[in-house]
Amino acid sequence: VSSPLWAALDGDKLLMWTVTDSWKVKRLRRNPAVVVQACDVRGKQTYGDPVSGTAQILDTPGSDHARDVVQKKYGLLGWVTVKGSLLRRGKKGTVGLAITADS
Repeated sequence: VSSPLWAALDGDKLLMWTVTDSWKVKRLRRNPAVVVQACDVRGKQTYGDPVSGTAQILDTPGSDHARDVVQKKYGLLGWVTVKGSLLRRGKKGTVGLAITADS
């Protein structure tokens, strides 16, 4: 199931953050295998080749780090989006994801 997310590289991992009770998180709890591909803001146009990997749902410190990395990549827009989400949902309302590419 396609789900566009903001993502930022952090070493060898691709970090993302999403709503804690979203379907994508529920799917990842059952099966951490993912395929990621760059897309536009609406998730429509894709860029580059798809990459298979494994997702990990992060703990609280990891989720905080994922938010920080996303904010830094997207600048003011990232900061406003993350802070707005924290105000609306609180820290437990969103969770970080870390994707590691398969070898």
